[in-house]
Amino acid sequence: MTDLAESVESMEQLAVVWRAMVLDRDPGADVRDLPGIAVRWADCRFAFWNCVTLTDVGADAELLGQRLGRAADIMRSKKHPGFLWLFEDLLDDEARSTLRTAAERAGLQHAFSGTGMAGDVLPVPEPVHPDLRFVRVRTDEQVRAYADLNSRGYGFPLAEGRDGLVGSTLWKNEVYACLGMRGDTPVACAATVEAEGRLFVLLVATDPQWQRRGYGEAVTRKALYEGFRATGLTRATLHATAAGAPVYPRIGFRPNSPIHFYGLRG
Repeated sequence: MTDLAESVESMEQLAVVWRAMVLDRDPGADVRDLPGIAVRWADCRFAFWNCVTLTDVGADAELLGQRLGRAADIMRSKKHPGFLWLFEDLLDDEARSTLRTAAERAGLQHAFSGTGMAGDVLPVPEPVHPDLRFVRVRTDEQVRAYADLNSRGYGFPLAEGRDGLVGSTLWKNEVYACLGMRGDTPVACAATVEAEGRLFVLLVATDPQWQRRGYGEAVTRKALYEGFRATGLTRATLHATAAGAPVYPRIGFRPNSPIHFYGLRG
């Protein structure tokens, strides 16, 4: 794939996967596909399930300003906060140069950055780690443990992560979600899910007190292994935070578009 094609793939994977995730959380969720904007908003306390993203390819500065204004209006209409995900490589050069001022004009503030990644990385060997055993998420208790690891890893209150995942049947059946266990203690988690001929890696987290021990990479490899074993798919995609970005090239992922996350200005 060309670099632009991989950036488009990254945006489209977000739209596909998040549609399933927010509808799992709330069958009445807002999953509209508007001109240049995909809305994927469960309006729950878990901010990652409240998402809008821009979908135009090659948007110029004028169109960018229009889309940001519309996206901000949608976000203001919701009860709970969330994020606008913006894939930088989908903008033309002029739009990229005006992004900061255009976002401010729309009433948006930059929250954090990430990177889209993809690769024909599968199959991978079944992973082993001297500290860990791996458990596939199958029970309500394990879903709750997965939610709590994400809350701790990303700095959310525990109640917010639980509001996004607890009660889900999707996460016990169709998502290849795995916990890395030290004894009886969950310390890391990762999941993959089938999305239009690819495995998408999502919600990778490690408890902060157990970071920098290779747990995140090991459990990601396990989620990829389980996903490949079930589906036979060989290509995988993901969206990495700055903290997680160094891990994935070791598995074979290649960075594509920078991603910018915006929230409403307070």
